[in-house]
Amino acid sequence: MAESPSGRDPLLRAVAISKSFPGTKALDRVDFTLQAGEVHALLGENGAGKSTLIKCLTGAYRRDSGDILLEERAIDPRDTIDAQRLGIGTVYQEVNLLPNLSVAENLFLGHEPVRFGLVRSSQRARNARTLLSEYGLDIDVNGTLASYSVAVQQIVAIARAVSLSGKVLILDEPTASLDRHEVEMLFSIIRRLKERGLGIVFISHFLEQVFRVCDRVTVLRNGRLVGSDDTAAIDRVDLVNMMLGRELAEETRETGKPLVARTQTPRVSFSGFGRRGLVEPFDLAVYRGEVIGMAGLLGSGRTETAEVIFGVRPADSGEAAKDGQPIRIGSTRAAVAAGFGFLPEDRKTEGIIGELSVGENIALALQARMGWSRPLSARRQKAMAEDFIRRLDIRTSGAEKPVGELSGGNQQKVLLARWLATNPDFLILDEPTRGIDVGAHAEIIRLIEELCEAGMSLLVISSELEELVAYSHRVIVVRDRQHVAELVGEEITAERIVSAIAGRREEGRA
Repeated sequence: MAESPSGRDPLLRAVAISKSFPGTKALDRVDFTLQAGEVHALLGENGAGKSTLIKCLTGAYRRDSGDILLEERAIDPRDTIDAQRLGIGTVYQEVNLLPNLSVAENLFLGHEPVRFGLVRSSQRARNARTLLSEYGLDIDVNGTLASYSVAVQQIVAIARAVSLSGKVLILDEPTASLDRHEVEMLFSIIRRLKERGLGIVFISHFLEQVFRVCDRVTVLRNGRLVGSDDTAAIDRVDLVNMMLGRELAEETRETGKPLVARTQTPRVSFSGFGRRGLVEPFDLAVYRGEVIGMAGLLGSGRTETAEVIFGVRPADSGEAAKDGQPIRIGSTRAAVAAGFGFLPEDRKTEGIIGELSVGENIALALQARMGWSRPLSARRQKAMAEDFIRRLDIRTSGAEKPVGELSGGNQQKVLLARWLATNPDFLILDEPTRGIDVGAHAEIIRLIEELCEAGMSLLVISSELEELVAYSHRVIVVRDRQHVAELVGEEITAERIVSAIAGRREEGRA
């Protein structure tokens, strides 16, 4: 990519950027080109290398090899402050400003107007009002930043970044916490900055937004460049396949399982359930012995759906019921009491407690359900742990071994055992086979099918589409925080799931 697609000299060019961490090749000779007056989407799933590339471009990381050129001049930013001086500014999803200071103080922090060594507060306020007027923002600049919405804070952060850099603006998930009106406000500002000739890198998981606001798209996967193209020229299904790392055959023969009998009352049901800014209200019923698969790109609302259902971030709309009786899931404790279980996506930070033993980790959920005033006896804890070690074939020298010393697949089995010990009626599994070896992978899938046959109700979130096809009775597709399609029975194919993710609504029933 030595030459820009337009034939003009690019504003920013990264050539063969590589970066490694112990045991991981985060970037492998990645190229990236940004034009002046262009909005360029940088896409990829978790671990693709997006954040690492941005940190190399802004000096937060020192690259191992490769070149960075700004206006065809080689640069080597030592840190983010140096990158700002060179002309590269970044605004992250979590606004990196000081909420306890005023808007004006945040805008000019570190470069305040001074006279005789004293900050000229009135001049700073006037400058702040003038600067924000360029973004269509008329607010009290002496008010604390925390008193304004996330959208306003984003605009303030953008105004500061542009005033300090003024050539390249990197926006990392800028719309993740915004509602639709606020997204429109941000897009209007992005278009103004584009007209001023800024080059804008736009990182997002929302494909609809990418196609609306971006001129070009670059996709990374597993630290490597997959490809770049004009947004107008790329097919949405092809884009999803590039991100997921799979190519579909023309026809996928294997389909999902037949629907379970619906003469019974749903085991659990949710009506108009959702949380503002997290996931749009949805309807969902799960029957006894049914596996509901959930598909979508990272950040689409899959994990957010699970967290709302399990009370991690409680719903602010809708109703829930179990076996036809209304229930209120206002916390994880309430969810566990209702017979729910939840295996989170990130087992390292949200699941296992590495310093505790296998037995102690297995006992945690049951102990929490019983209450800490009724401690499990050491004998019962040991018997329970040994039972699950045998049933799930957990490879460990014993129940007393620290769980942090087990392999990833065996840690995942310990977490499954933790929830199975509570005998849940409804179990949510978020990426249950991610990051484990082939043998453990097959065992987890076998366990899902066994639990289903035993009458448990399951919601399984996975990026492995062939997995979902293999064990799901229905598949819910989530896109841009909305449940947009439901595939059933023979409709469940990898090809149709990808089409629904990409926005082909006719491939599923919305």
